[in-house]
Amino acid sequence: MAKHLEKELERLKKMIYTLGTRVDESLELAVKSILEKDVELAQRVIADDRVIDDMEVEVEEECLKVLALHQPVAIDLRFIVAVLKLNSDLERIGDLAADIAKNGITVTRLPKPKIPIDLHQMSYLVKTIVHKSLDALVHIDAYLAREVIRDDREINSMKAEMKAEIIQAIQREPEHAESLTTLLVISNRLERIGDHSTNIAEDVIYMIEAEIVRHQGGE
Repeated sequence: MAKHLEKELERLKKMIYTLGTRVDESLELAVKSILEKDVELAQRVIADDRVIDDMEVEVEEECLKVLALHQPVAIDLRFIVAVLKLNSDLERIGDLAADIAKNGITVTRLPKPKIPIDLHQMSYLVKTIVHKSLDALVHIDAYLAREVIRDDREINSMKAEMKAEIIQAIQREPEHAESLTTLLVISNRLERIGDHSTNIAEDVIYMIEAEIVRHQGGE
């Protein structure tokens, strides 16, 4: 029974990593579609979201099957519980990436504001912590998971700065209010992706240490 459970858990780990890789790629392409004003790339991200949804359902079904057949305990049980929770976070990141791609299409069709709003740094940091949260899961690394939680605070600060910058730009350039507001929506969605990455990191810590760090106010 133990060997069968071990194989099932290894399969589950591969499934969640494959989903994570697909979500990570979707986010990468969504951001690229905005920076390069590539509508076709954005449309590809939007279409791929259905694939991510299907993969999320498959992972959930696999988790429930392992729970029913093997009744795991201790760290194996915590691993499956963590996968169930972060599976949902990954699917949501995929949804947000598709939404960002849709916003990107809108931005390319609107007049460009005179004041440039730079999403490069924020999008780079968001992509980095998505990578880190997945690596923390695959390598069972609580230290890396805690790095994700710390990095997310920087994303929140960047988002607040960008919001203030965009509001000022709207006041100076009301004729570009729609494009500037869309950029604000994109920054909000990038921040939410950071939040979901933090959720994943917190679930990794729970899996390894049996400690619930959510709502503790961070370190």
